[in-house]
Amino acid sequence: MKILVINGPNLNMLGKREPGIYGRESYADLVEFIQRTAREEGLEAECFQSNHEGALVDRIQEALGVFDGIVINPGAYTHTSIALLDAVKAVNIPTVEVHISDVTKREEFRQVSYIRQACVKTYMGLGFEGYRQGMLYLKEHCGAGKPRAGD
Repeated sequence: MKILVINGPNLNMLGKREPGIYGRESYADLVEFIQRTAREEGLEAECFQSNHEGALVDRIQEALGVFDGIVINPGAYTHTSIALLDAVKAVNIPTVEVHISDVTKREEFRQVSYIRQACVKTYMGLGFEGYRQGMLYLKEHCGAGKPRAGD
């Protein structure tokens, strides 16, 4: 089973950006955590990060027929991007929304998630563990023997 893990703007600054909210571990630490989780669970995971909305849309579209599931942390685009919502809806690949912090306890503008409408599950406030939970959920939800979206 292949999972695409997408991280949006400023996730590349993990460990430097607001460590009181996002922790002290780096983006490289996150990628290693995801790869280790994938190995332990018999999954294949590919990580992609971009600060550019169009690049994220392109990567979601390129996932069609290639990946069985998507774990996405859209960063600030969670609250602004109808384009990401439309891309996830278009590919129809089971997608889990993840946030390192608990956005429900943050600023009012962070209470809106456009992408959530197209997601099968959301994890927030669990730090890196949210990514593991998302991958495990997709493993169970999609099942190893089910056909990929687009097949």
